[in-house]
Amino acid sequence: MATLSRMRRVGPGSGFWIVAVVFVVTMAYSTVPTPLYPLYEQRDDFPVSLVTVIYSAFAVGVMLSLYLFGHVSDWLGRRTMLVIAVGISIASAVMFLLWPETAGLIAARAVNGVSIGILSATATAHLGELRAIARPQESPVFATSVAGAANLGGLALGSLIGGLVAEVLPDPLVLPHVLFLVLLVLGGVALLIVPETVVRPAPLPRYRPQKLSVPRAGRSIFLVAAFGAFAGFAVFGLFSSLIPTFLAGEFGERDHLLAGVTVFAIFGASAAGQLALVSTRLRTQLTIAVSACAVGLVCVGIGALLFLIAYAGPVIPVLAVGIGLAFAPPLAVLLVFIVLVLAATVSAGLIMRRRAPV
Repeated sequence: MATLSRMRRVGPGSGFWIVAVVFVVTMAYSTVPTPLYPLYEQRDDFPVSLVTVIYSAFAVGVMLSLYLFGHVSDWLGRRTMLVIAVGISIASAVMFLLWPETAGLIAARAVNGVSIGILSATATAHLGELRAIARPQESPVFATSVAGAANLGGLALGSLIGGLVAEVLPDPLVLPHVLFLVLLVLGGVALLIVPETVVRPAPLPRYRPQKLSVPRAGRSIFLVAAFGAFAGFAVFGLFSSLIPTFLAGEFGERDHLLAGVTVFAIFGASAAGQLALVSTRLRTQLTIAVSACAVGLVCVGIGALLFLIAYAGPVIPVLAVGIGLAFAPPLAVLLVFIVLVLAATVSAGLIMRRRAPV
């Protein structure tokens, strides 16, 4: 520990980019299993609906860690919590490698979700603080944009890398995890030289979960925004859980790289959209978002009807779709999903657009 305490720290400018890269790598690992799900299904002989349970385990891990630990870096330290988050991702990689059963897959995804919940909140705050120290005259928009791009860009790269490694190298259920295990270890070591931006209080406060509240004046717009975000993430959930399975099972496309590219496209487009529209007025952004989401859902429904039948949002909806597949025709489930998500996205977006400043 004494050796670590004497390690030379880099400046806040360099630290900013180190955190950004580690953010990308750790987020990327969370989508590495996506193009591999058909292989897990073959290996363990489980039904398609179980993939929704696996994804829900990840989502539950994210939500619990955001609620329980998302605020801890405010007093324990940004760097400390980032190292912990990366360490938890390392643990999930080890679980993938050493616990090759369905229960291990579910547990590893839940543990990885805990890591992502801690990471996303902490890294975003750390990036903003490091950039403010390095460039005090700069608008905070830059740091926010980099954080958003690292978050979504990492999700995009993970599926692409996972699919590529699985397609061109042997042991597709082993080597992607080994590769990212090495990258995560290197990232955790790199974080040790990043400056801390939080001064720990003495004594440390007693731990309590976050208090969730919304100011009374902003509750209506909060609910609308939450509704729209829920609908948007429903599409993300579909692409990051069941799209590879439908490509392989319904269309006979077993190319792992194709599965990775498909997921890469949606997350990559989202990251690019954030960067491209960062200086655009909010009303214009919402108009583009609503239009793009509506057109995209209709095109998916027309061009590949089965693509949307098994995911209708994180956690509870995704489980409901998984159950529905056992009792209802796939086309009926698909149509219900498209109608609900389209209605939720368009209505929430239009309401937010009316309330947005001109």
